Amino acid sequence: MAAKKTRGRQKIEMKKIENENDRMIAFSKRRSGIYKKASELATLTGAEIGIVVFSPSGKPFSFGHPSLEAVANRFLGLNQEHPNDNTHLLVEAHRRVRISELNQQHNELLRQLDEENAREKILKQNRKGKETQPHWWETPVNEINHQELLQMDTAVDDLHKTFLAKLNEKTAAASSSMAPPIKSDEATPPND
Repeated sequence: MAAKKTRGRQKIEMKKIENENDRMIAFSKRRSGIYKKASELATLTGAEIGIVVFSPSGKPFSFGHPSLEAVANRFLGLNQEHPNDNTHLLVEAHRRVRISELNQQHNELLRQLDEENAREKILKQNRKGKETQPHWWETPVNEINHQELLQMDTAVDDLHKTFLAKLNEKTAAASSSMAPPIKSDEATPPND
């Protein structure tokens, strides 16, 4: 069995990453992972979620469902819902439905992406497997039975005939394009 090229998923020690580029990459990947989990939680349970993250460089990032402002207002007790205002309730309901639809589309696209990545991995493995197998013409003759030798002879003959036909076709095309053009007064014999 061939040795693995990568170490796979490794448990990493929880300490600050010293290399700045590695730290930024880890921040970006983990931030998207947190957003994905928050989106799934909101979709599955209908929870209202608000996340605010500042990058190591101080840039703010946020995620909110239904919105960060709505979650913050609710947390701070600033909800100013009017019991008789049905318009606000309808708008909010429509917004929640739309966000739910978008979250479902996003999750479906992520699922499709995972499927495509898995398919790509399988294709790469199949390609590697084919690259390690010898081509039919590289197989030692003493390992081939009589029937396979006859098939190989036929295949070589067909290849040779195809090659000669293409060679003749290209040679004819090249020679006709290299011949000097016939002038119209040379084409007709002179009248005596």
